[in-house]
Amino acid sequence: MTAKTLVADIASARARFGDRAAVLVETTQLRRKAATKLSNPDGWLFTDEALQQATAEPVARHRARRLSGARVHDATCSIGTELATLREAAELVIGSDIDPVRIAMARNNVEGVDLCRADALRPITHDTVVVLDPARRSAGRRRFDPRDYAPPLDELLDVYRQRDIVVKCAPGIDFDAVRGLGFDGEIEITSLAGSVREACLWSAGLTEGEIRRRASLLDTGEQITDAEPDDCAVAPAGRWIVDPDGAVVRAGLVRHYAARHGLWQLDAAIAYLSGDRLPPGVRGFEVLDEVAFSERRLRNALAARDVGAVEILVRGVDVDPDALRPRLRLRGSQQASVVITRIGAGAASRATAFICRPSR
Repeated sequence: MTAKTLVADIASARARFGDRAAVLVETTQLRRKAATKLSNPDGWLFTDEALQQATAEPVARHRARRLSGARVHDATCSIGTELATLREAAELVIGSDIDPVRIAMARNNVEGVDLCRADALRPITHDTVVVLDPARRSAGRRRFDPRDYAPPLDELLDVYRQRDIVVKCAPGIDFDAVRGLGFDGEIEITSLAGSVREACLWSAGLTEGEIRRRASLLDTGEQITDAEPDDCAVAPAGRWIVDPDGAVVRAGLVRHYAARHGLWQLDAAIAYLSGDRLPPGVRGFEVLDEVAFSERRLRNALAARDVGAVEILVRGVDVDPDALRPRLRLRGSQQASVVITRIGAGAASRATAFICRPSR
């Protein structure tokens, strides 16, 4: 079944399976979509909304490793994607959900785990770490206010105030709003395949020491926390410019990351870093030229280097890369990257463009 043959395939399924055809077609399509999140979705059952909310398997495995040896209750288990990784790491795992359809699907998807129907706001276990994944979508639309989650985050935090909990949240969640709800544990931001995937709240009993923010970069296996030094200079560009992983930026750990890797900031309020060496496994931009930014100056500088294709990165300057690119009218044979950023504050602020060669 492909997009081109979908109509014919549906007709064939109807002829063969009658009124069950729609379910079979939807299940087949969802299993194919699930391949972007699960290593082996064969035999799994899904709803479209549950699949959208499901955690990517590498992210779920990362969380399960932090819970290795624990007794865990997934109180919003849905179709079982978290359960599948937890049962491999935890001492004991049970699952519950308020939706009977998703519980039935979880029974099919994850064998050997005790499941029951229950409301996450009415605890059914003791002496367990409670994993919670409140719904952040309704009719396909995202909910941005954590009090609009289902169940609401403020109610979950109140119910489990004295328990060890792990709560999966949207990556863009307002940290101050979470603290305002009385949460005093760790906020972990996780990235995978170059994009920020989620924020995860870890109650104080499940984190190390005074850590309150963590960035976990699953592509490289690196983790940075706010317990590390953040001594970081501000200086002109060196050989390389580094655009830190989104998890580092989102977690507010740019200076900590820079201190760890011997980098410095181009500007105290901008996330771009620079250094004479790249951190291991990190894509960087080797500085070839620096010009005060204007479209004319940048166009001329790129033309002088015979550049015909350009990747544009922007921070702190009101520039739309997709709109700028055609206006540069490039006709050369070479490729380059351009990093446009604001440097300085107030009257001394200036927009600067760095013409670079990407490391890969």
